[in-house]
Amino acid sequence: MPTNRFGYSDDFVLNNGNVGINSAIPQEKLDVAGSVRGDNVRIAGVSSFTTYEGFLNANQNIVENINLEAGQGITGSLSGEVIVGTGITVTGIGSATSGQGYIDSLKVYNTFTVPSGGTLDRPSKAKPGQLYYNRDFATIEFYNGTVWRQVDNTTQRGRGVFGGGFTPSYVSTIQNITISTTGNASYFGELTLARSRAVAVGSANRMLFGGGYTGSNQSTIDYITTASQGNAISFGTLLTGTGSHGGCSSSTRGIWAGGYSPGFTNVIQYVQIDTLGNAVDFGDLARATAQMRGLSSPTRGVFAEPQYNPGSGILSNQPRMTFITIASTGNSVAFGDLTAGRRDHNACSNTIRGIFVSGATDNPTNSNTIDYITIATTGNALDFGDLIEVRRGLGACSNSIRGVFAGGSNGPAFTNTIDFISINTFGNAQDFGDLTAAIGGINAGSDSHGGLGGF
Repeated sequence: MPTNRFGYSDDFVLNNGNVGINSAIPQEKLDVAGSVRGDNVRIAGVSSFTTYEGFLNANQNIVENINLEAGQGITGSLSGEVIVGTGITVTGIGSATSGQGYIDSLKVYNTFTVPSGGTLDRPSKAKPGQLYYNRDFATIEFYNGTVWRQVDNTTQRGRGVFGGGFTPSYVSTIQNITISTTGNASYFGELTLARSRAVAVGSANRMLFGGGYTGSNQSTIDYITTASQGNAISFGTLLTGTGSHGGCSSSTRGIWAGGYSPGFTNVIQYVQIDTLGNAVDFGDLARATAQMRGLSSPTRGVFAEPQYNPGSGILSNQPRMTFITIASTGNSVAFGDLTAGRRDHNACSNTIRGIFVSGATDNPTNSNTIDYITIATTGNALDFGDLIEVRRGLGACSNSIRGVFAGGSNGPAFTNTIDFISINTFGNAQDFGDLTAAIGGINAGSDSHGGLGGF
């Protein structure tokens, strides 16, 4: 095979159109045996490394600043690891408009900044596990292969908070428990307005009590910092005065649905929990309904909805459940049925399982029934067990392990009972302790409920 020699000995070789430097038989258009240095090197493309006999694929070791521009074919082409030295900047990876490029392994010795932008700027071709900083919510998100989920704090305090109610006069008292223990509730502070059925939603840091009833339906939204104690502060208002409605929340959004306003309403409304302001429209329930409750996973809110029969003016308690996707807006969709139709019940959840408890049936007879659902699927609820007492109008809160239920009434009698269940098992409730007073029409929330999610 002919060889053209330039310079000295075989330092520079031309072999069938391949140029070799310190390489007697060049295998590529340019085959260099040794280091390559250039002050202004333009890279038209980066190809996968070739495995030679007896050697593993080489890693790409970047030791100087480099910019890989769109169209250079970097997607999926780098073998092994890309190692970026201390103080070195690599820009442009994944900047091609056709999608986000990827590297199998990236080792960074100093700092690494994830992609960022608003909700509408999320990567269009994300891979499962990809991280993104959402500036709209000021939080890190990860893509699970289907939807973007928020990365939440897993060191939650585990505090349950109960607020408002009637005894039979309306009260503003806020009291709290530690969900993972047992014992009596302690005084926390006061709502800005004494009222019953003020529905609680919240994040790991802040809890909101929205709406309620004082002889007329209220639009007040209060908030507290759950980790501390003290009186509630004004947050904003609901779209209209609303009572006997349902609520659920994620780490960032609090959502209320249905209720008396003053007639039955199908409105779904929401707020951003970490800001102050009035509720805005989310969508509609399939029908106007009241005396309902809700629960949530990090992505989905589920409402159990009794139905009003306007023809006879009598409450017709139906077992129907519907759900929404919390991060979006829109109307609710059918989920399934409770084991029996009942109103004035309550609900709680962890990230997987939802619990609906007690309520009044059509008779009307109060109930001690506990139902459960799997939130990620749709379908009918199944029997879980029974509360210690038959009652309605109780408060419910949870962490990832326990559901806790407090207060309520059976006929004219109010109770201060607190009982609990282990959400991931089945069986009857056990005694937890007592509220500071016997209260009905109370509502509750926690800093560790199922809507917070995370990992």
